[in-house]
Amino acid sequence: MEAFSSIPPKWSDAATHALTFCCPRCGEPAAVATDVWINRRAPVYTHNHKRKWQEFYNCECGTAWWGWSSDRPPNPWQENDLSEDVPPSLDPLTGLGDTWGSFEP
Repeated sequence: MEAFSSIPPKWSDAATHALTFCCPRCGEPAAVATDVWINRRAPVYTHNHKRKWQEFYNCECGTAWWGWSSDRPPNPWQENDLSEDVPPSLDPLTGLGDTWGSFEP
């Protein structure tokens, strides 16, 4: 199975969204999955204009699950990226700054 194939594998049809980035059935991490497919055809953009993808895993226990690439645990061998938190000066819904200024006198 090619992880970056444009065609989704059949096993991904039954995948469930794992709220924690591990198999929802047995709790094993993504590293023990027997198959992986990343849906790079339809990225989702976050409030700060970063892309995230659905990552599909077929666990060795037979359960297919998926999680967002942004939910993947940090890599201990890589420097941490900037935080995904919204700076306090930005609107959490639009990600835009306050263009009207403060209403305080």
